[in-house]
Amino acid sequence: MRRISERNFVCGCLVILVIYCIWPDRYATHYAALPVEQMEMELVAKTTKNLTNRGLNACQYGDIIARNKYTLTEDYMAKLHHPGSIRLGGEYIPADCAPKYSVAVIVVYRDREKQLRQFLTYMHNFLREQRLHYRIFIVEQFDRKPFNRAKLFNIGSVAAMKLGFPCLILHDVDLLPMNLGQMYACTKQPRHMCASLDQFRYNLPYLGLFGGAVAIEAKPFVEVNGMSNMFNGWGGEDDDFFRRLQAKDIEICRFDPAYSRYTMLKHAKEKPNEDRLAFLRTGHLRFDTDGLNSLIYEQKAYILHDLFTHLLVNT
Repeated sequence: MRRISERNFVCGCLVILVIYCIWPDRYATHYAALPVEQMEMELVAKTTKNLTNRGLNACQYGDIIARNKYTLTEDYMAKLHHPGSIRLGGEYIPADCAPKYSVAVIVVYRDREKQLRQFLTYMHNFLREQRLHYRIFIVEQFDRKPFNRAKLFNIGSVAAMKLGFPCLILHDVDLLPMNLGQMYACTKQPRHMCASLDQFRYNLPYLGLFGGAVAIEAKPFVEVNGMSNMFNGWGGEDDDFFRRLQAKDIEICRFDPAYSRYTMLKHAKEKPNEDRLAFLRTGHLRFDTDGLNSLIYEQKAYILHDLFTHLLVNT
């Protein structure tokens, strides 16, 4: 009987250990995060200059953050809700209140049409519930050179800033937020939004990770000269961007893991940039000369579609 009890105890311990090892959230709190009660206070209330309140009361956001509604459902994914409320170019302005935030969601893209359709449907359903003024920019690389993600973000940011957007959300097309409390507005510090990603079992791989979905005000983005234009192919550009912020003593922030959960849509892996490590090592030598101030590209088209503003470019 004693041997059976000992065996059961050992088996129980093994089961607990296995559950712990596979539990998705076991690393989720291993980074510094803004306290939930402080998150709204950290949001920067800025809108485009041409946005007037039309005599409406200011939109309220505390209930959105407090509830932190789970949105990764079939209802949000399958069908676009009330498409008539979206303006040409993928812009939305709440009709019943005056928004405190104007946001440019900049998505870089090539050859992922299925993901783009999923992204647009889901994000319009998601973002309109946040009572924001927003516009979605899709920056597509037309040429067949290796995909230059960072340069496309620079191009989209320049287009958004020309329209007066004070807040830039640099967003991959394959990422979707899972909870409505992850406000798509800028914080006083640049914010890494997708810190709890299912692809990484909701674990932040390293504290310097600063990509996927990032919120940054236009002013500090210009101050660090945007992102590097040198990273052709996958990898390295986000780390270089983080080092640019560090070089200017600009700290980043993150929301609580319960607000930072994202899912990654399935896709084929990109070809790695073989020169990424070398570019990273020498990046500090180019921060002031490689970025927004050295941006050269050919614009093939600028089209206002029903759900997005489309920039088609050669890099």
